[in-house]
Amino acid sequence: MSKVWFLTLALLVCAKPGRAAAPPTGPSTPEGDLRYTIFLGNVRVGAVTLHAGPDGEETVSMKLEDRGRGQDLTLQLRRDAGGVPWREHLTGVDYWRNPVDERFELGKGKATWSSGADKGEKKTSAPAFYITRDGSYIEIGLLAMALLQSPHHKLPLLPEGEARIESVSAARAEAGGKTRDLSLYAISGLTAVPLYVWMDNPRLFFGRYDGWTTVVPEGWEEAMPALLKVQTQAVAARERAQAAKLSHRPAGALAIQGARLFDPETRTVRPGTTVVISGNRIQAVGRDGEVPVPPGAEIVEARGKMLLPGLWDMHQHFTDIDGILDLAAGVTTGRDMANDTDYLLGLKRKWDSGEALGPRVVLAGVIEGPGPYAGPTKVLADTEEKALAAVDRYAGLGYVQIKIYSSLDPKLVPPIARRAHDLGLRVSGHIPYGMTAEQAVREGFDEIQHTNFLFLNFIPGVDTRTPARMSAVAEHAAEIDLHSEPVRAFFRLLKGRHTVVDPTVTVYEDAFTGRPGQVRPSLAPVADRLTYQVRRNLPSASVPVPKGLEQRFHDSFRAALAMVKALYDEGIPIVAGTDGVAGFTLHRELENYVQAGIPAPEVLRMATLGPAKVMKLDKDLGTIAPNKLADLILVDGDPTVRISDIRRVILVVKDGVVYDPAKLYEEIGVKPAVSPRP
Repeated sequence: MSKVWFLTLALLVCAKPGRAAAPPTGPSTPEGDLRYTIFLGNVRVGAVTLHAGPDGEETVSMKLEDRGRGQDLTLQLRRDAGGVPWREHLTGVDYWRNPVDERFELGKGKATWSSGADKGEKKTSAPAFYITRDGSYIEIGLLAMALLQSPHHKLPLLPEGEARIESVSAARAEAGGKTRDLSLYAISGLTAVPLYVWMDNPRLFFGRYDGWTTVVPEGWEEAMPALLKVQTQAVAARERAQAAKLSHRPAGALAIQGARLFDPETRTVRPGTTVVISGNRIQAVGRDGEVPVPPGAEIVEARGKMLLPGLWDMHQHFTDIDGILDLAAGVTTGRDMANDTDYLLGLKRKWDSGEALGPRVVLAGVIEGPGPYAGPTKVLADTEEKALAAVDRYAGLGYVQIKIYSSLDPKLVPPIARRAHDLGLRVSGHIPYGMTAEQAVREGFDEIQHTNFLFLNFIPGVDTRTPARMSAVAEHAAEIDLHSEPVRAFFRLLKGRHTVVDPTVTVYEDAFTGRPGQVRPSLAPVADRLTYQVRRNLPSASVPVPKGLEQRFHDSFRAALAMVKALYDEGIPIVAGTDGVAGFTLHRELENYVQAGIPAPEVLRMATLGPAKVMKLDKDLGTIAPNKLADLILVDGDPTVRISDIRRVILVVKDGVVYDPAKLYEEIGVKPAVSPRP
């Protein structure tokens, strides 16, 4: 459940303006280092330190440990009097432990930069802020301070773009008997949504929170919950205005005419179809001219375009931005596979009420065991009593599934499964360290997340709590014979137990075939639709490749595709999930299933009716039929023939509310795949 996407969009930091040797003089800072604490969820995972040297050079050191992964970076920089860096050198390792060496220099009217992925230069006659590529947003605090000192509170960005900052709110921080009056600002121009920062004054960065990552000065950790309430209110106000602008609820009935209707039950297409929606339910479905259209109904002329049930993404870890990305991509239902409980329930409430834009949410709650590799969750259990209490609490909050994580003691799996099943909850997850996938299924797993755990059933001795659960599969998956008797016996067990698999195969495309500094393969098809800064700073999701094993890693991704095809051939239920960037990654996941050899109509079923049946919600969702909830999408193309046409969604209806994907994308700075509807 690592949120590498957040680590890039959010990380993070930095600090107070320091002395710099940049001509004529640099910003000043008091003596002593400035130290910040980093949290992922509620777990302390690292720290950042700013040190101002006697020669004016500043050093920012950041170390983050997340289950054997995490950045270890050092940024050496010098800044001018306005706080704009004119020299930077970033070294260390990225989240996946790939080496980082990036340089930037600004002088004599020219900026030059180089990293492991790119190098370039650009003439510039005015101050401009460079965002390091491999360090992501480690400089966000520095940028905030430079923006607040700049005319009109905006600055050009290098290599391209412009950043702006505006005041949002204010609050008083209290910790250990101390108080500080803070201001909340929003920075735009870097990511799809504003980045929020707390400032002590225009020259002192205090901290930030993005829904997953928290950065706060050492000693002030207890102040953050109160600050987050203020920030949450500010974000909610922005989201309400956004939802009001981009949502359309028809005054009366809505009729879609002339559509080619895809039925995932029969995997067939019915041309010349009319669908009538009243409120949030489908009222009628039938042939054009044979279905009565209520007087005054709002009419959508499909003109032969394909109408499908709304898509499902069965493996997400939601944040605010995911809601609009999902809807724009045609995802009307998403299953959250581990999140902060209060945060997730708040998102669900906003999305259900229409106060913010987002899909329906299916709730799965994680239970992890304590230890050095524990995932970033506060739900930790090392006794049966604690484990069962966690199951009971999730059930009481409306969760429908329990996700077991890698550090849980395998002895706790059977009692968790029994209690969950008694309460009507499903059980799934990672395979805990010391257990095999076969054992997990026999002990009560209804579903397995991630293809790598299927391969690890045949690769002994791997510590599944660590990144070895990825690297071992990258090195050995291609060696496993999927037609061998041990593998086929495993398939028979999965089929006999009706075990569902959530492959997230695109994770392995990125991890095994991606390379540091390059756009991750899963997002390459949409890279030109993203703003330059977002595209340039998308994180690498690749596992470090030992010398000489490049081809083996590619072969292992092909083995992952072959595993998905083998599951399909054996009749083992597959549900489409991503564990990646919302919306875009689901499209790629479906493309990968077709690349594996599964027919496109079957793949579309895996993202519509299939998950609805698995979650026992097919009475209301999964097909377009009378009395079902009005969740459907209109596609300009035929994804039953060309699965990539699923990227060309031109209309989305979720719970009877109508959205234009092009306008949703434009709202967050993404070029739409298809022009807005008139």
